[in-house]
Amino acid sequence: MALSSSLSAKGVYLEPATFINNVFAGQPPVPDKLTLSGQLAQDVRNILEHRYKKIRVTYWQDAQRTAWILEEIGKERPITAGFVVENNKIEDFKVLIFRESRGWEIRNEFFTRQFSGAFLKTNSRLNQSIDNITGATMSVNAMKKLSRMALFLHNHVITQQ
Repeated sequence: MALSSSLSAKGVYLEPATFINNVFAGQPPVPDKLTLSGQLAQDVRNILEHRYKKIRVTYWQDAQRTAWILEEIGKERPITAGFVVENNKIEDFKVLIFRESRGWEIRNEFFTRQFSGAFLKTNSRLNQSIDNITGATMSVNAMKKLSRMALFLHNHVITQQ
């Protein structure tokens, strides 16, 4: 029984294109790319504690609102998550694709809603604590890092305009 539930926990919960479409009420803006180089790449490395796997990050922006689809390794496999940031706070967060055998509970609303309204303090840490999930520590930590990355990149994009 446990085997079948962990196997069914893997997969695509929400297609990234559907997430973006939902965020922008069916009319997403043209995507843009942010190149992670120099100090920006180093700042992202400091948040993730390793180099991000892509040099260019795609994002969508409408005024002061941005959407990001980011990936981070949980224990062994990448987890794809979507973040919406407005006014330097997380407005929405969803686990889109989960590839791990454990930790799938992070996709549930009881976990994701903890990020609502979170923002970065001056030390690039979240302003609020996020409760861990027994057996999903690495997945939880991965999502905390990605939320910080989304907030940091949002702030970078907004302040560069």
